[in-house]
Amino acid sequence: MLEELTQAEAAVAACVDASAWTLAESDLVAALDAAYRLEQRLAAVQLSLVRELDGRGTAVTRGASSTAVWLRERLRLTVPTARRLVDLAAALDTGNPEIRAALANGNITVDQARVIGDTVAAVHTTAGAQAADKAVGVLVDWAGQFDPTLLRKLGTRILDHVAPDIADAATQAALEAEARRTNRDRHLTLSTLTDGRLRLTGTLDTETAGLLRAAIDPLSAPSGPDDQRSPGQRRHDALSDVCRLALRTGELPEHGGDPAQIVVTTSFDALAGQLGAGTLDTGLHLTPDTVRRLACDAAILPAVLGSAGQPLDLGRQRRLITGPLRRALVLRDRGCAFPGCDRPPRWCDAHHIRHWADGGTTSLANAVLLCGHHHRHLHHTDWTVRLAGDGHPEFIPPAWLDPDQVPRRNHYHRRT
Repeated sequence: MLEELTQAEAAVAACVDASAWTLAESDLVAALDAAYRLEQRLAAVQLSLVRELDGRGTAVTRGASSTAVWLRERLRLTVPTARRLVDLAAALDTGNPEIRAALANGNITVDQARVIGDTVAAVHTTAGAQAADKAVGVLVDWAGQFDPTLLRKLGTRILDHVAPDIADAATQAALEAEARRTNRDRHLTLSTLTDGRLRLTGTLDTETAGLLRAAIDPLSAPSGPDDQRSPGQRRHDALSDVCRLALRTGELPEHGGDPAQIVVTTSFDALAGQLGAGTLDTGLHLTPDTVRRLACDAAILPAVLGSAGQPLDLGRQRRLITGPLRRALVLRDRGCAFPGCDRPPRWCDAHHIRHWADGGTTSLANAVLLCGHHHRHLHHTDWTVRLAGDGHPEFIPPAWLDPDQVPRRNHYHRRT
């Protein structure tokens, strides 16, 4: 083994020195696939070596307290990383030959192997050895389509495939346990910093997390190609917008006998002359520019400005596919339908397959959900989209990308 690994190392070193720019694009893609398969196969060899060293107690005989600690020093890993390596090596060595073989063949990645091992262990505890053996085959097959995060999510419903007779009861028990845990752990902390800013920390339960995402996801999308805000800044601004929307409703409970509102105190002269700062009812100060901006927003100060503060019709850009038709489209596509995209429905536009300007109808049979990026991509490239015989969208790649132009679908929104 040592001699073969030495030869393999020399072959890889020769590839490092090779000029990638001389390869055709198809050869570059094939070389990338081969390098990635080789990485997973080497990982299988590494795990086998770690398992043998751990079983022999090599680390202890060399003065380390554990194999993980010894690997940290030997391979310059962090202890958590080394510990996960030891744990995965043990898991693949004890009763999971199919997972080990899939990794050794380059069919799955190390992260996928870890997910499969965890899921299979849970199935073994819940449904027994026979169901666990079935789960391995199903999960290894899914690993050919899904990344580790989605594979773990799909794994939560694996009992539907390998032990349907107990799946509902097990799922219900797991949901109830999770609900009790999230209800116990929910909290939100607001910490005022010395300069008046606020730090938010907390853990939301599942329902509240869904409400928050439903509220801020549509407002967190980039406003256009020139939007320079970071994702964190966009989420911050979205939360600000949600608070403004809540204040506009006039349905919040009274606080100290007054309607919920932002109260800014300043003089008329200071406001008109853009000179004086304003003071919030919390005692914090605002710059003159901020005071003037708030004063112009009737939605923030409806009582002062005497305005109903009607929200803008943000749906006007999608006026042709709205209401029940859009809801039906979301139920069908479940997110951006372009292959490989995981954007949720709230980030998506409704696209006419045959353009409305060209006589296309506004109907479910002529619509598809696309995120902003893929909406632009479809308009400006040779990709085309159509509805297949089963009524679901499929995308035809351009001939330069796939000479056979085999239709492709999005598998990220698949439900098991």
